[in-house]
Amino acid sequence: MTASQNGTAETTRFDVEVDVVVVGFGFAGGVSAIEAHDAGAKVLVVEKMPDPGGISICSHGAICSTRNPDGAFTYLKHTNAGRTPDSVLRALADGMVDNEAYARKLTELTGAEFMIRERGGNYPFPGDDAFYYTQITAVPNIDPAQVYPQVKGRPGGPLVFYVLQKNVDERGIEVRLNTPAKSLITNADREVIGLVVDTPSGERRIGTRKGVILACGGFEANTEMQKQFWQIMPVTSGANGGNTGDGIRMAQSLGAQLWHMWHFHGSYGFLHPDKDVFPYGIRVKRFPDWIPGQEVRAVVQAPWIMVDQSGKRYMNEFPPYVQDTGWRPLEHFDPVTQSFPRIPSLLIYDEVGRRRFPMGNPAYNERGMDYVWSKDNTKEIEEGIIKTADTVGDLAEMFGLDGEAVEKTMARWNELCVTKNDTDFGRPAGTMMKIQRPPFYAGQVWPVLSNTQGGPVHDARQRIIDVNDQPIPRLYAAGEMGSSFGHLYLAGGNIAECFVTGRIAGKDVAGLSAL
Repeated sequence: MTASQNGTAETTRFDVEVDVVVVGFGFAGGVSAIEAHDAGAKVLVVEKMPDPGGISICSHGAICSTRNPDGAFTYLKHTNAGRTPDSVLRALADGMVDNEAYARKLTELTGAEFMIRERGGNYPFPGDDAFYYTQITAVPNIDPAQVYPQVKGRPGGPLVFYVLQKNVDERGIEVRLNTPAKSLITNADREVIGLVVDTPSGERRIGTRKGVILACGGFEANTEMQKQFWQIMPVTSGANGGNTGDGIRMAQSLGAQLWHMWHFHGSYGFLHPDKDVFPYGIRVKRFPDWIPGQEVRAVVQAPWIMVDQSGKRYMNEFPPYVQDTGWRPLEHFDPVTQSFPRIPSLLIYDEVGRRRFPMGNPAYNERGMDYVWSKDNTKEIEEGIIKTADTVGDLAEMFGLDGEAVEKTMARWNELCVTKNDTDFGRPAGTMMKIQRPPFYAGQVWPVLSNTQGGPVHDARQRIIDVNDQPIPRLYAAGEMGSSFGHLYLAGGNIAECFVTGRIAGKDVAGLSAL
């Protein structure tokens, strides 16, 4: 057999051969491996990081589900604005029907406890009432903080991953950590027949009799890719350093089309001045979402405003889904000054706000980190993330802004709070509160992404599609490695996607005839 690696024909010699290799061990990789194994394939999982979980493990862990696939499809079609084929969205919607039952089946090994939470979509499109959440709330005798000490985020993600990992282990599926994928190997018929990986012992070649599933996420930590695919900059990752677009690059080498490369799920947040202490973005506190047209439900007071480099407000600081679209108003580019005048912006609050809750919400899956935002925000003042002054003007001038302009902006904001009617930018009344009690506090904020959605185009069977609209033989995608979400995100949608596309890809590749 002849094979091509990076365009070079050679006699194929593999260090090991299996039926299926799954690249990446987060939610999508775990589900893909389980499904391929249960369909009769011998599976190997390779993960570049020393610890599994990817960014999935940092999530809330709510698995978006549906009892109404037609409604779910209608909603997804509206939110994707024609950027994703109906067949792909239909497969996702239909798969969400089985998410609850599938999750319950996986938990039989651990006896995990469930909560079913009714909740619809994030935007008032047809079908927004079609969704609910399947949530693993506890595993008996398991403290996720002890099992995954390198993880900081919400407890739900580690619980879901624990259940997945137990199922992978129970099946005897081999997992190799510290094993980044480098390149795909193809034969003369362009079929993917293997993978080149790095290992602690050097480069190895893994042969696959059926195919490869790329479940290695997006390009959150690849700043060069961000510069080429996004106008907005700089953007910082709020996850970890593992997702550098490896799967995208490998698929491109075989002619894959790309989609949704502009779209990322994210908000705005802080940066630590010492990158050695914490190198990632720190998202602002997570607030409950609200649906446009139902502003009356937004009743959590957010004690801050944001101003640009001219000292003026420019946005509703509490949009319907701040963790998804909070970054978008920062993208404004001024062609006169050739700058992004809203990056960084200045987030300002007062003593009442400081006492309410931690302003930052760090999340990571990385060894050697132990960064926690203090409950009263005082540690961040000592570290220089937040600065303080007795007047808003003095505070603004610490950041090089026009103090008088910011004082006027704050006076205007406090006037609006009297009537609870933000006629400037439409912030919901229930989120408004005056900023008037000294001392005052401020920190610079940047766009902070949770995860990218872009990557290789795939069809409803999760086969990666090339530039000639043909599937690349024996190459599949799962999870966020080319997500279906191409315009607006659905809360819990990427987790649902990991479960649905992992099942689809795992079954499909295992059903192929062996080489």
